[in-house]
Amino acid sequence: MAQPGPWSVKRLDEMQRAFGGALVRVRAELGVSAFGLQVAELPPDSKDLAPEHDHEHDGQEEVYLLLAGSGEVVLDGTPVPLGLETFVRIGPRVRRRLRSGPDGARVLMIGAIPGRVYSPPPMTELGGPETLAPAADSSLVNTNVNTSEEHCQT
Repeated sequence: MAQPGPWSVKRLDEMQRAFGGALVRVRAELGVSAFGLQVAELPPDSKDLAPEHDHEHDGQEEVYLLLAGSGEVVLDGTPVPLGLETFVRIGPRVRRRLRSGPDGARVLMIGAIPGRVYSPPPMTELGGPETLAPAADSSLVNTNVNTSEEHCQT
């Protein structure tokens, strides 16, 4: 991949998506290398569509911010409502799952590993595989979601 210039600008609707459109590969599209940066776009009432996972395997902390719609993040079994302009920090060992409300949800996800150089997971690279990290539940993959890259997770 070519080195990005000193700045980059790209609209969300022009960025590559994975997992049936549920994960927008923002980090790779902008050329960010210091931290993970993705957007999850979930349809209305997604229930358990998004994978439950933690980052114990890589030590990554995450911050979630609801950009549009409504929803919650379930943290170690406890539902936490997502509100506009409300940030949620999640430690690496916490199990988490995003769930959208009746309007769907668009959630900004930022992640990094304290004290370590960030190494992006292959699934976040442009054209990368649509596979989940070892600690993630595979419920997203075994649904009827189209996972092709033709029309297109920190």
